[in-house]
Amino acid sequence: MSPDFNNVARPYDFISRLVFGNALVDAQVSLLGHIPEKSSILIVGGGTGWILEEISKRHPEGLQIVYVELSGKMIELSGKRDTRQNNVSFIHKPVEEYESDKLFDVIITPFFFDLFLKSDVTTLFSHIDKSLKTGGSWLYTDFVPPKYQTKLWQKVLLKSMYLFFGLLSKVEARSLVDMDNYFEINYMLVSENWFYGKFIRSNIYIKQNDIS
Repeated sequence: MSPDFNNVARPYDFISRLVFGNALVDAQVSLLGHIPEKSSILIVGGGTGWILEEISKRHPEGLQIVYVELSGKMIELSGKRDTRQNNVSFIHKPVEEYESDKLFDVIITPFFFDLFLKSDVTTLFSHIDKSLKTGGSWLYTDFVPPKYQTKLWQKVLLKSMYLFFGLLSKVEARSLVDMDNYFEINYMLVSENWFYGKFIRSNIYIKQNDIS
């Protein structure tokens, strides 16, 4: 079952700031300087779309952006964002159903993989990976897996989040998948930044070869 964020679409940003302050935003914004001019970008699970405005502040024109989001209400909110002169295509479907003949320069997955069971993550990662060209950048932001959780409050907060979104958004996952195991196969880590007491991590990966 896919997560359903329609119920929390409008208050989502408020809830995230209430719990994390600006950490979720800062973690994602820290990666945007790595986006080249006139690049093609695939954003998977971008939520309310505020990141489109942040990208467009840095690149007011010349970008080709595909925005894949399952929640219809999130798509509605994202479509109202100011994207300047950039070309943005909104795709309202699960990313595993999205197919494209083009390869992207940049892929952005903000707090996406934490929503899924490991069996689903394996399938999703492989599918998304096929859309990134060799030498392209994967901008990855998410909560850190258990091996990095050294404090009790991190474990308690994570459990609370899964309980909350499990009830309201049908999120089936109850633990974080270690994404290092996926990226280490065919990606080079070029940047790593930590936020919110090292509970959030933002990484930039470069794809080395096409192994699909």
